[in-house]
Amino acid sequence: MARVVVTRRLPAGGLDPLLDAGHEVITNDEDRVFDPAALAKAGRDADAILCLLTDRIDAPVLEAGATGGRLRVVANVAVGYDNVDVATAARLGIAVTNTPGVLTETTADTTWLLILAARRLATDAEADLRSGRWRGWGFEDHLSLDVHGTRLGLVGYGRIGRAVARRAVAFGMEIVHHTRHDTGEPGWTADLDELLATSDVVSLHVPLTDATRHLIDRDRIARLRDSATLVNTTRGPVVDEEALADALHAGRLFSAGLDVFEREPVVHPRLLSAPRAVLLPHIGSATIGTRTAMARLAATNAAAVLAGERPPDLVTP
Repeated sequence: MARVVVTRRLPAGGLDPLLDAGHEVITNDEDRVFDPAALAKAGRDADAILCLLTDRIDAPVLEAGATGGRLRVVANVAVGYDNVDVATAARLGIAVTNTPGVLTETTADTTWLLILAARRLATDAEADLRSGRWRGWGFEDHLSLDVHGTRLGLVGYGRIGRAVARRAVAFGMEIVHHTRHDTGEPGWTADLDELLATSDVVSLHVPLTDATRHLIDRDRIARLRDSATLVNTTRGPVVDEEALADALHAGRLFSAGLDVFEREPVVHPRLLSAPRAVLLPHIGSATIGTRTAMARLAATNAAAVLAGERPPDLVTP
């Protein structure tokens, strides 16, 4: 029997693969974010850690696990794993896993929620109604921009980007995408700047790495059309929030839809006050079914490693 520390509260049934295997599962019933000392203790005293993107599983945590001689796997309940020092884990022989696939469709739905709300200025219109500013139907009230018949530029073309593209077909959109290497599929463009300059809606779907941090910086935001909409459901630091806020305040960009932010849960104050910005509190995968499936997949990955097997979703070599 192995000891598994779960850093946050997870949906009912999410830990069943570990419980069914007879492992001791230590849960965080208070659902508070672990501080570095608590994470280091978990690394030292556990055979496995199930963590979330809010947990920094850095070198001290992993080295504590190696020193204790117990830690064998870090199972991240997320697709992205920029919160885990994967290089150190690989060096120490600690497996790292993630949960791809199970949240693809739900996150694509959230992307489309943002695209539609940001293009049609839905949250502005709702705010007018709720505040009592709406005085009845007017022919030129709440004018916005169409989605159908426009050009969608996808930056990144993995599972989620492709799922967003499938939905765009129903809206009659022209779809282009940019990746570092030619996908061999229609719509691929090698030039990111060209995609930004020629798209009506730009949606970001790249992992957070050193190369993608502030990928959409002030210069690239300036390349977007005044009538364009920028949507981000990947990781907050991919976009320079201050530069985006400046563009919205200056009217150099029609609208933006964000589900992720640079310093969560802190949001840049100029972005909070920016016009035509639809802001969501990182709910991309937040449905009961999807979050349960993510937890079960992470637990399945951890159980496989503890059983001496190769997990379904291994990140480390």
